[in-house]
Amino acid sequence: MMVQTSARNRLLGTVKHVKHGVVNDEVTLSIADGLDVIASITSESVQNLELSVGRRALAFIKASSVLVGTPDGDLRLSARNQIKGRVTRIVEGAVNADVTLELVSGHTITAMLSIDGLRALRLKEGAEAYAFFKASSVMMGVAD
Repeated sequence: MMVQTSARNRLLGTVKHVKHGVVNDEVTLSIADGLDVIASITSESVQNLELSVGRRALAFIKASSVLVGTPDGDLRLSARNQIKGRVTRIVEGAVNADVTLELVSGHTITAMLSIDGLRALRLKEGAEAYAFFKASSVMMGVAD
């Protein structure tokens, strides 16, 4: 069965760790050497997807759930996923902009920013930036 989603960001990896909770579990997915994505999903979903260490899985993150920040500040965030990259593409619309970051691993993450946010950050292609997203914003799936 082939599943397609509207999530702009799809990252394939291997389950590195599962921390079990009463309601939710925390799943660490290794995407590449040094690049982990943390997801907080229900314990029932972990069981249904048979997620365990070594299992191949997909992380899905909607572009609208990704925040972008620049490294020129002392901002601290509670978001579990804070990934450094370089801006490789900016597509401006009337209200929003798509901003794509290329990660050191070669993977990309796309965020949807307001035009005001884009201008406030003074983002340009080639600039260093960070993608931030909460573990609860990560959906997971498996491909058999």
